[in-house]
Amino acid sequence: MSYAFVFPGQGSQSPGMLDALAAEYPVVRESLQEAGEVLGLDLAGLVASGPEAELNRTELTQPALLAAGVATWRAWQAAGGRPPVRLAGHSLGEYTALVCAGCLSFADALRLVRRRGELMQQAVASGEGAMAAILGLDDDAVREACSGAADGDVVAAVNFNAPGQVVIAGQRAAVERAAEAAKAAGARRVVPLPVSVPSHCALMRPAAEALAPALEAVSWKAPAIPVVNNVDVAVEDDPARIREALVRQLYNPVRWVETIQALSAAGVTDIVECGPGKVLAGLTRRIDRSLGMHALVDPASITATLEATGPGQGETRS
Repeated sequence: MSYAFVFPGQGSQSPGMLDALAAEYPVVRESLQEAGEVLGLDLAGLVASGPEAELNRTELTQPALLAAGVATWRAWQAAGGRPPVRLAGHSLGEYTALVCAGCLSFADALRLVRRRGELMQQAVASGEGAMAAILGLDDDAVREACSGAADGDVVAAVNFNAPGQVVIAGQRAAVERAAEAAKAAGARRVVPLPVSVPSHCALMRPAAEALAPALEAVSWKAPAIPVVNNVDVAVEDDPARIREALVRQLYNPVRWVETIQALSAAGVTDIVECGPGKVLAGLTRRIDRSLGMHALVDPASITATLEATGPGQGETRS
């Protein structure tokens, strides 16, 4: 067995999301405390009990989910789990993957993603942007719906999450027009997403340009475990190329279907979701049912995954 770890992005957060792991693994509470000290806020309290509206603020959601992913990774290590052969993360989760790969420090990543969230929120005034999930329509048809509905505004397919599940983003009116066009083209369902920031579309380019200096200002290392990135579905060793890909990631699509396919092509047989929820587990099943799927959401699931992966099975890279 050869396994990869994947880390979730925004949408997987909920108050109490680490309670079960924190009760068993002290390193979870310690990680949240460490993150709170870096950020100067009660992150442990926010993660444990919300309020949900506060946890859903983009500039707080991002560091909270990064901390949750790192805490879960550390719980896996504390339980005796071995490193995987590959890492990947969905959008924000790519930063978590880079921390766990040893590419940048936990503290630097926390500051970066909080800044990333602030810049994303500032890039588009509240109420002007929107996102929607298009279900039951192929990728090209979604792209065509966006192209035909733009009418001079910004709307694009931005998250290729699974076959027949594509998220679009852009200016609200254009997203609404594209959603209607998708329905007319045969989409089974269109689900408006409860977000204030239209991620991964051209409206995020100013945020990306403002984030670039912050990425340059922190220390980077070559990753000890290969990380498949979102924007190119590529593994990069050069820190400069990793930073540049993170800049482009902000205003380009998340190519999650291709990411899972790339992991499989690299010989990965099992995917382990490391962080709250099972969103990526569900997507992986829709992308490639031949892959084993595990989600580290509580002590029992860590034990089960340890038994399934076997001692030392993940560490194959010299």
